[in-house]
Amino acid sequence: MEVRIYTDGAARGNPDGPGGYGTIIVYVDPKGVEHRREYSAGYKKTTNNRMELMAAIVGLEALIKPCQVHLYSDSQYLVKAFNENWIKGWIAKGWRRGKNEPVKNVDLWKRLLKAMEPHQVTFHWVKGHNGHSMNERCDQLATNAADGKDLLEDVVLES
Repeated sequence: MEVRIYTDGAARGNPDGPGGYGTIIVYVDPKGVEHRREYSAGYKKTTNNRMELMAAIVGLEALIKPCQVHLYSDSQYLVKAFNENWIKGWIAKGWRRGKNEPVKNVDLWKRLLKAMEPHQVTFHWVKGHNGHSMNERCDQLATNAADGKDLLEDVVLES
């Protein structure tokens, strides 16, 4: 099955402020009907990079069967994992980077790798909200989550 996942993080770079992510999973059922599943959550004391990782992880973890996944994100942080193979380099170095510095967010990078395992994942970098309606919807979800009080929504939309 082919699945599209659109993600966005919106922690606004304030470690002491609200944070959140938005994730939308789009798939077509055997009858040819398109479905969307939306997730939105707010968290305290985190960073935007962690939210970007969480958005991708939550989308991948929600998939029960192995799928061909197209992951859309405007996150430069995720570009590192998919386009420059930084994760593989970090693993080879024992999760260290230049000058033997520890890699940040190792817990989430490992969780992302585990979530990706059963799937064939293709990453698409949606640069700076270029008008893609689903990316804008994810940004809206993420912003709502960031403004909320640790909200968690799980909504299935009929098409």
